Amino acid sequence: MNFDDPIDRRGTHNVKWDEMEAIYGVPAQDGIPMWVADMDFAAPDCVRDAVRQQAEHGVMGYFGNDRPYKEAIQWWMRTRHGWDLDTASIFTTHGLVNGTALCVDAFTAPGDGVVLFTPVYHAFARVIRAAGRRVVECPLTCVNGRYEYDFDAYDAQMTGSEKMVILCSPHNPGGRVWTKAELEAVAAFAIRHDLVLVSDEIHHDLVMPGHTHIPMPHIAGIEDRLVMMTATTKTFNIAGSHSGNVIIENPALRAKFAARMAALGISPNSFGMFMATAAYSPAGATWVDALCAYLDGNRRLFDAAINAIPGVTSMPLEATYLAWVDFADTGMPRSEFTARVEQTAHIAANHGTTFGTGGESFLRFNLATPRARVTEAAERLVNAFRDLQ
Repeated sequence: MNFDDPIDRRGTHNVKWDEMEAIYGVPAQDGIPMWVADMDFAAPDCVRDAVRQQAEHGVMGYFGNDRPYKEAIQWWMRTRHGWDLDTASIFTTHGLVNGTALCVDAFTAPGDGVVLFTPVYHAFARVIRAAGRRVVECPLTCVNGRYEYDFDAYDAQMTGSEKMVILCSPHNPGGRVWTKAELEAVAAFAIRHDLVLVSDEIHHDLVMPGHTHIPMPHIAGIEDRLVMMTATTKTFNIAGSHSGNVIIENPALRAKFAARMAALGISPNSFGMFMATAAYSPAGATWVDALCAYLDGNRRLFDAAINAIPGVTSMPLEATYLAWVDFADTGMPRSEFTARVEQTAHIAANHGTTFGTGGESFLRFNLATPRARVTEAAERLVNAFRDLQ
């Protein structure tokens, strides 16, 4: 559980490291990849032991008897999030981008509008458009350096052709942990406009000290239209397992989703099932607690350096390991501050424009890497903007 240990990921078919130069022009030999949202940490021993056991057995056939897997999910949600769920409500998908796409397919029709509170995780818009649906952007408002909703404005945007709203909770890229009042307002919005509410809570375990994530099922009155999405993949750095869960407690919505799963012939990845079962355990919980404390240290270090650069502000990070940095007050065009980050500092960070309206002056930096690398990245950024100081 030593998160300071550097692990060389180059040449391992890892997109974050091996595609950095081709996509961003950041040199492979000394570049720091801070874009793709996976961690540079090894998965916990309990997960690695599960993979090792299956590999050593040698026969890698179809997965059967998913009861222990579903009970592990049930245990985790109850003990970590205070949420009691019925195991019959759990569907396993090939990750949550796939889960999002299946929800769009099951609960909307071509031409329907799907509401996003932007800026938000870029894959949502990608799968919505690919399915022939319309992305309806409802921009978040930045108030005192943190995002808030403006439901009066959103209500005015609705035309009646919208059928779904996707919530990112905690928020990616802004790092907000939504309050109970904010979640109640989201639920009321979905009810007013008769929208299926898909709540992507993949970052729900990665919460900074002093903040508490509230699962959407804790909000009263939303049960008949709520679809939950959770996964082990972000929490335990096992995104390559391509495993996620769509959890639907309403029988009518559950039947619709089950029908689409059956029609598309989707079945789970057995390694993902074994890994998730091992992860959702007391040993996994101990590892996550240590991880969150370490990420909080990285956050503090990075923010102290970035916020000292005139005109540059890192949005307060309440959850996730993704720093959302605003360069607007530097007065620089996007091309200039991006070039300084990529060509001078040799850091690859996600461009804010990919997250939709409201992201134009931002870059997103992944802090889930050994602290020495975060220190190096912060020093490079300070030097890249030294003329402002």
